[in-house]
Amino acid sequence: MNLIIQGADIETPDLKQLAKLAGASAIEAVTPTAFRLRNATANPEIAPYCAKARLDCALVPEDRRLADFRLAVMDMDSTLITIECVDEIADMQGLKPEVAAITAAAMRGEIDYPASLRRRVALLKGLDAGALTRVYDERLKLSPGADAMLAGLKQAGIKILLVSGGFTFFTDRLKARLALDYTRSNTLEIADGKLTGHLVGDIVDAGVKRAALLKARDELGLRTDQIVALGDGANDLKFMAEAGVSIAYHAKPIVRAQATYALNHVGLDGVLNLFN
Repeated sequence: MNLIIQGADIETPDLKQLAKLAGASAIEAVTPTAFRLRNATANPEIAPYCAKARLDCALVPEDRRLADFRLAVMDMDSTLITIECVDEIADMQGLKPEVAAITAAAMRGEIDYPASLRRRVALLKGLDAGALTRVYDERLKLSPGADAMLAGLKQAGIKILLVSGGFTFFTDRLKARLALDYTRSNTLEIADGKLTGHLVGDIVDAGVKRAALLKARDELGLRTDQIVALGDGANDLKFMAEAGVSIAYHAKPIVRAQATYALNHVGLDGVLNLFN
């Protein structure tokens, strides 16, 4: 196994101590913010040590390569991008705190996701549809390292599926901008240039996200171990469970506890550093 250590500021004494704890035979630099500790073994002291030092750690089979994967499935809000789009749209109505509180509870798995989304969208009723363009142009930012991660995935020949409980207005634009292969998300209903407070069609919830992954998997003729999945909230758990490797990105505790690996301190480019 390789113990992959990542962080914004990795001190040499920390690397040496972690190598000792893991019984590693060598320390190799992957990037200035990532190191590979060769021939490592599990030790329950490693995770708390890394947490205290604000480092990410992952024990990865040494023969696992990025090119072994053929499909990457990822969430949009607070994963590929830094914002929760519905919260920022609500800010145009002066309702961001109220909507954001519902969003946070849903992401922690405390309330039913479809019901929470209906409640949030209903609060947007009457908002000029131009607010969506403002959110995209003025507030939507890719998460740190997203460009590097996407470039690395594409170079390895990996297809990319973006699944989101957010909205097609944003996923469609990101698909074109980032050359993504597939997207699945919700559609806001618009009438006379204003949001009606309703969605068009079925809600993209945890089950629909999972179904989108399975559809892409079957179309591509893939095995589970050829899929890597990234998410941050409770409604991502079902699709993450269908991947050979799941990665919790700056995620809620419930997601970190169930994912294969967690990236809490580095950007999305940290995904690439996990694999040879």
